[in-house]
Amino acid sequence: MTEATATRPNTYLQETEPTIHYLVAMSQPETHLFEVTLHLVDYSSPILDLKLPVWTPGSYLVREYAKNLQDFVAFAEDKPLPWRKISKNHWQIDKIGISELTVRYRIFANELSVRTNHLDTTHGYFNGAAIFFRIPDWDKQPIRVTIVPPHPEWQVTTALPPVAEETNTFLAGDFDTLVDTPFEIGSHQLYKFEVLGKPHELAIWGQGNYQVQQLIADIQKIIQVEAQMFGGLPYERYVFLLHLFSQAFGGLEHKDSCSLIYQRFGFRAQEKYDRFLQLVAHEFFHLWNVKRIRPKALEVFDYDQENYTPSLWFCEGTTSYYDLLIPLRAGIYDVQSYLNNLSKEISRYETTPGRKVQPVSESSFDAWIKLYRPDANSGNSQISYYLKGEMVSLLLDLLIRSTHNNQRSLDDVMLKMWQQFGQDEIGYTPKQLQEVIESVASIDLTDFFKRYIDSIDDLPFNQYLEPFGLQLVAEQQEEPYLGVRINTENGREIIKFVETGSPAQVGGIDAGDELLAIDGIKVTAGGLSDRLKDYQPKNKIEVTVFHQDELRTYSITLASPRPTRYQVKPVEHPNSKQQQNFAGWLGAAIATVS
Repeated sequence: MTEATATRPNTYLQETEPTIHYLVAMSQPETHLFEVTLHLVDYSSPILDLKLPVWTPGSYLVREYAKNLQDFVAFAEDKPLPWRKISKNHWQIDKIGISELTVRYRIFANELSVRTNHLDTTHGYFNGAAIFFRIPDWDKQPIRVTIVPPHPEWQVTTALPPVAEETNTFLAGDFDTLVDTPFEIGSHQLYKFEVLGKPHELAIWGQGNYQVQQLIADIQKIIQVEAQMFGGLPYERYVFLLHLFSQAFGGLEHKDSCSLIYQRFGFRAQEKYDRFLQLVAHEFFHLWNVKRIRPKALEVFDYDQENYTPSLWFCEGTTSYYDLLIPLRAGIYDVQSYLNNLSKEISRYETTPGRKVQPVSESSFDAWIKLYRPDANSGNSQISYYLKGEMVSLLLDLLIRSTHNNQRSLDDVMLKMWQQFGQDEIGYTPKQLQEVIESVASIDLTDFFKRYIDSIDDLPFNQYLEPFGLQLVAEQQEEPYLGVRINTENGREIIKFVETGSPAQVGGIDAGDELLAIDGIKVTAGGLSDRLKDYQPKNKIEVTVFHQDELRTYSITLASPRPTRYQVKPVEHPNSKQQQNFAGWLGAAIATVS
């Protein structure tokens, strides 16, 4: 914790070397405006270019952070300097003969997420990409940041090291580090603990029903398990920033910290608590996989535009595979809970029609225009690289384990990727990634990659689960198949999704329609399943909707029931080899699974 002050320090006197110094104030937090001052000394070029990033690493969407910038001014010795905008995120200042200048602007911050900025009367939170300019010529220059809180009791928490004898001032070694280090400013709760001899901090903003000692104990277990995988912790200090909100969920990884957002009352029920710890395991795993082990396309960030790679399935999907495994290995939940969680993930995958349309390598490449911009047809045309990447990683782990009697696994792939690429932060190509996996598996995986990563072949779960004494069992829904998903919104039953080729689509129903009645009797989203149970496949029903405010009735022929859920279960009478494989993979006897 650093000492907070509401007094603006005089830090601009007697600068003797080229420096970049940002000052971030928030004198009226109720306006949601961060007040940013940039002071440059000994910048010799006659023109200063300033570029605000359009995205932040780890979140693959152009977010146009410049839309929140206002009140831009530039001056030297209190005299205004001429400036102009070159593009949406590019400002240019004329400064012939001037070596010292100041830029001031304000950033509107009222979007609470892990990838944006939020300021109100309770706290201030920001990401570097969404608030700080990049100076193209000075990307590698150290940058000082001074925070001026609006109240003396507010504290500042960040993974950046403090500058000695300068109040609330921190030093980033370069612009990439500045972007990679979020700030939390306010009256948040701050807890300090140690793991493997290294200091950690947990900053919590917002009220919730968490039990902090249990939370810290479980986080410590996760850290220890992941550190064991990679042979230690690659940082000197780590910070968890946790925001508690209503129904929010998400995380963003950084090298020495992560930002988490979770529902404030999501810690009492075991299933919800487990989900939070999976989020922790996911973002912490990223400090290796993504932040240090990353694709060649992300080795050097281009903050002005999209950075395309077909390998996000490994970055995010493999991390998702481990975020279920890590709590099991940490003893946070048991094997049955793990298999139940895995079954839910497989169910999500198998009930997403888009898996038959979009390869996971294409999903990775198109993240910038698809995953974070879902529409009514997304479920029909897309598959998440998180989800399918997780499924592919499961198959690869099982393949390696069954081939080598559990003496090798996907863990060895991760360790080799860390040693070959992560430690020196050398980006890998898709070909190099495949070669590393093949070297561990001792198998030519050309056909595997062609079918399951670069194409849309069905994933043969049972083929890979069988050596471990497991099988995937489909559970049919009881009612005939209609093919819609409905949400209740402001008392209206809105059809949010219509599956391609379903009876609903063939009959003319459209996403966005308001469902009113079946065979002339009112129906709700919660009651639809029960209503359909009164019918048989091939029965015709009359479905009444409002379509763009017009009352319409469609005649629809119901189809046979479809699987809506899949469960990973033991095979009958697993043999000794299957039992041995199962125990080697999940660390328990298969007899413990029902």
